[in-house]
Order: sequence, then C-alpha cells, then structure tokens
Amino acid sequence: MKHSIYSIVFVILSALTLSSCDDFLNMQPGNSGNAKDAIATPSDAKVVINGIMSSMTSSSYYGRNFFMYGDAKGGDLTIYSAGRGLDGLYSFNHSATSGNFSGFWTIGYNCIMQINSLLENIEKLETAGTTGFDYYKGQALTLRALIYFDLVRLYGLPYNYDKTSYGVPITTSTLESDAQPARSTVEENYKQILADLEAGQTLLASDKSLQKGYIGYYANIAIQARAKLYMEDYDGALSAAEEIIKSTKYKLYTPSEWAASWSTQFGSESIFELGIYPNESDLGTSSLGFYLMQYKQRSGASGYFLASDYYLTRLGEDQTDVRWGVMDNDEYWYDNKVERKGACYKYMGGVIQSDKTFPGDGKETETAINIKIIRLSEIYLIAAEAALHATTPDRDLAASYLNEIRQRAPKLTLATASTITDDMILEERSKELFCEGQRFFDMIRLNKTIEFNDDFQDVPVSKRTKIIDRTFGKIVLPISQDEINANPALKDQQNAAYK
Repeated sequence: MKHSIYSIVFVILSALTLSSCDDFLNMQPGNSGNAKDAIATPSDAKVVINGIMSSMTSSSYYGRNFFMYGDAKGGDLTIYSAGRGLDGLYSFNHSATSGNFSGFWTIGYNCIMQINSLLENIEKLETAGTTGFDYYKGQALTLRALIYFDLVRLYGLPYNYDKTSYGVPITTSTLESDAQPARSTVEENYKQILADLEAGQTLLASDKSLQKGYIGYYANIAIQARAKLYMEDYDGALSAAEEIIKSTKYKLYTPSEWAASWSTQFGSESIFELGIYPNESDLGTSSLGFYLMQYKQRSGASGYFLASDYYLTRLGEDQTDVRWGVMDNDEYWYDNKVERKGACYKYMGGVIQSDKTFPGDGKETETAINIKIIRLSEIYLIAAEAALHATTPDRDLAASYLNEIRQRAPKLTLATASTITDDMILEERSKELFCEGQRFFDMIRLNKTIEFNDDFQDVPVSKRTKIIDRTFGKIVLPISQDEINANPALKDQQNAAYK
C-alpha cells in the first residue's frame, strides 16, 4: 500500500520531544535501507518508545479526537452550534472522501510501523548477542495491542455483534511500499491483540513497579481487562481486573480527592497516562481542554462540545456527586444566563476556581495536561461488570466493586446483590468516565440505543436519526478513498454504509 500505512518513513526524530539523547540525531530512519542501524542499545529503544507515545498524543488520536469520538457519538456530549469543528463526530456525517477522520488510521498505522521496525531491529541485535531489550519489547507489544484495539473499534463492528466482519489489516512486520494487505476479521484482530498482550505481559513481568509516563506491567493487564470485557470473556476480564486491584499498587481517590486529582500528574489512580508538555505535545487552542471549556472563557475557546441534557440528568441524580467538581457553566449559560453546567474541565486541571484561573497539572500552560488513558476507577467498573456475568456470577462481589465508585455520589443508595444491574454499572461508567472516550463503545457493545440531544442545538443532523443502535451502518468509520486508491485490495472491503 503506497499511502499512509506503508510508505511512511520511520521518522523517529519526533522522539526527541520526550527525550534528550546525544546520539539520537545519528540514527537512521527505521524504515530506510539502513534500518539495522536505527538502534544499537536499550537506551535507543527507549527513545523510540518515547517517539511512539509522542505520536499518540496527536490531535488525531489521544490528544483530542479519540476521546471526543467516544462521548460525542455516545450521546454524552452535544453541540450548541454547528460549524466549529468535529461536528461530524456528532452528526455521523462521514463519507470515504470527506469527514472520514482518516487521521485515526494514519496515526495508528504510523505508530504500528514504528513498533514493527523497532521489534525487528531488536531481534537483529539480540541475534548478534546484544541483550537488555526485553522490557522495551514488552512495552512495544503492549502499545501495538492498544492501538489495534482502538483501530478495530473504530473500523470494525463489535466483537459480540459480528466478529466475522471486517476489522483492520494486521501488520506485524515492516512492509514494502507496494504491499497491499487486506483487512482481517474482527476476531483475527482480537486474537492478535491478545497475543501481543500475553507476550508483552511475560516480558514486562520482571519489573512490576509503577511506570510514570510509560506503559508497564499493570497497564498491560488493564488493557487485557478492557479487551476481554469487549469479547465477553468475563472470567478473564475479572481475573485481570482483580490482579490490579489486589496488587495495591494503585489507590482510588476518596470523594474529597477526586476533583483535585485532575490537577495531578501520575496520581494514585493513574495506570497509564501520556505526557503532554509545553512546546512539545501541547495543542493549545486545539486541545481537548479547549474543545470542552466554556465559550470565550479563554481567547480561542469556542465551546465546541458540551454535556448533553441526558448526561446532566444522569449526573444530577445527586447534586452532591463529587464529579460536578469538573463541570462549569457552558455556552448556553453564556448566551442565555441560565445555569447549565455542561462544560467539562478535566483537561484544564479539574478544579474550577472562582476566578477562572485553572491550575493545570503543574506545568507552565493550562492545556499541557497529561492524558489519562487508563485509571483504576475503570478497572473497578470492569470488575463489577465481569463479576456480574462470570461463569459463576458473584452479585455481592459485583456490587462491592461498583459501590467503590458509586460512593462518589454520597446521596445515592448503594448497590446490593439484589439490586445491581448492567444499567446501573453502565450509568456509573458514564458518570465516572465522562469525556474519556468510552460511552459510545460501551453503548454499542452492550447493544443499547443511543439518543442524541438534537433539540438542544441548531445543527442539521443529516446522516443519522435522533436515535440509533448498532444496526446503524455508520457506527463504524469509512476507509478513506485515499487509502483505497493506494491499496485497491481495500475497495471491495469498504464498510457497507460507504459503498
């Protein structure tokens, strides 16, 4: 394939954004003819890992769009006015030639090709007798699994809906520029994800210490818990989640600590977060924080997305819920002076100050906020759902795990073995993981109907109805026409809604 996946030169110079290595400028591009010289030592491998994670903070991936995708499409976010950017995430206004958000594909496969090149180079060095690469191999395999997990959810149907349908191409080695691999099935994608995670787990097991800013052993286990939940391997998901919980390496925030935690780097719940630094990965007015903050609260802030009425009603079940601590008035309030706390400040430092000076997370700029990819609270919620559906269901255990998170709304009645339900867990996931890119994928994998807050704003919604479910064709993205032009093998494998 001659386009973005396979002709991308391995430009690992971007890794310098997160590391200073004097010898790094002398490295050759990893996809060039001198790829064997791209790394020579374990320290070089670490620099490459830095570069991969830096790429993952792109606005086309974890830096903004991936989290926006999950909440805008899942109904927890809405838009007050059209035409400010990313409207298509809400309206599903996608086609192969426009609004296709092909950046997910491009960035994802760019990172995968860097990982593949790194792993091949390590194998050559190990064959020649150089050692000390195991931990970096484990990190690379785990990152590859995470990226494939994200890609297959964007482009493939849910595993429990049609695992024989098309997922994404699997590439585990560097390819020639004219290679034209076809799409694998969703099931094949998940098999590759689990294979990478299992291999990565073994390699990372030598050091189970906390890895601030890096992917470590427990991040690997957390991704396994996520993937197995999506596969409805509830026993496996519960086992993985409980390994993390029982390790006591991480600690849930108390209700009084929760809001302030968003002003903290690498806090006690953070299993994996990507570093965002001023003058490096900081997206400024294009950042996630600016897309969610109140209209005109800062120069350039346009109030692009705000919480839907449905989400605010859910959170409003308890007005003392500590998660109100990251919410403030939104554009509707700005225009109409009717209180509506629909602006989310998780990515401007969390705690809302009366003078509107946000604390950030300790860096020079408010928008240089680390992106929390996996938090311990999610692991408790995975454990609750998995315990409820395990081969031998344990409703008491499920309720106890759910209540650890539910107590963040102190006026709500705690769950019991007789009252806990899937919907109760799903609602708690919405409240706890708001603006963390989970809602749409949760609704689709659980075969729920999504209702959109279309009455709230003036945007014409031409590509979907007010209510959709997973039978709606555009729950997956199109393969872009540029990719199809470069790889004709994909033409007949385009997702059905875009043919």
